[in-house]
Amino acid sequence: MSDQQRRYERFKSLHEAGRAFVIPNPWDAGSARILASLGFDALATTSAGYAFSKGKRDSFASLTRDELLENAAEIVGATDLPVSADLEDGFGPAPETCAETIRLACGIGLVGGSIEDATGDPDAPIYDLSRSVERIQAAAEASRNLPFLLTARAENFLWGRPDLDDTIRRLQAFSAAGADVLYAPGLPSLDAIRTVCANVDKPVNVVMGLKGPTFTVAELSDAGARRISVGGSFARAALGALMRAAEEVRNRGTFTYAADAIAAGDIVKLMSGEKCSDRE
Repeated sequence: MSDQQRRYERFKSLHEAGRAFVIPNPWDAGSARILASLGFDALATTSAGYAFSKGKRDSFASLTRDELLENAAEIVGATDLPVSADLEDGFGPAPETCAETIRLACGIGLVGGSIEDATGDPDAPIYDLSRSVERIQAAAEASRNLPFLLTARAENFLWGRPDLDDTIRRLQAFSAAGADVLYAPGLPSLDAIRTVCANVDKPVNVVMGLKGPTFTVAELSDAGARRISVGGSFARAALGALMRAAEEVRNRGTFTYAADAIAAGDIVKLMSGEKCSDRE
């Protein structure tokens, strides 16, 4: 069995465990190694976190498929954990483009990835249902017989269309088209999450760390979620710590932030694949 196949089997089994697992989102190889050292079972890339690290906006216009896959390949190479990727809208409206994106993603060692139904066009932010299904079906056909779990995303709640019934219809259609995991980011309540999970037949990913209410892993698991990601929120938390440290130095002339910084020796160990002394 190849290394990628082993990672895929591990990843698949996590979705079948009957309880939720957390799949945090590193934005580069270094953050991937830190998260892996903490005992997480799998990782997922974040287009937002990557964009911030490059001084860009998280948008279809500013991020290319090549650069996001290069970033994902670095994350895959940084740990032995299964890695799934944020593949945006598949990097093009055509179903065949989505299919090619899946093949390229699997080719760099990823064992999963998501395709969303957002268009990037503020005047028509969501693909119509038939087009959305065609895109997921093409992606699913491309992943058939590959060590790859396809996640289909229904983006209504992130684009000003808080229609739970339509979101469920889309997820059900994506499941029928061959998606392995379903995902509707931005669901507004635990009841909404529970309703989605009760009305679909595939594992559901829920994202935490966005604006709005937060729930515990136990609460989300009880509601039926099987995977919990954090999107770009870990990257934003890291940038928030940077801002607070810099503002302290600029505005107060003090350096107390250093007391909370990870020790240089521990960083060296983590980047070398070793455990820090306080985590052994």
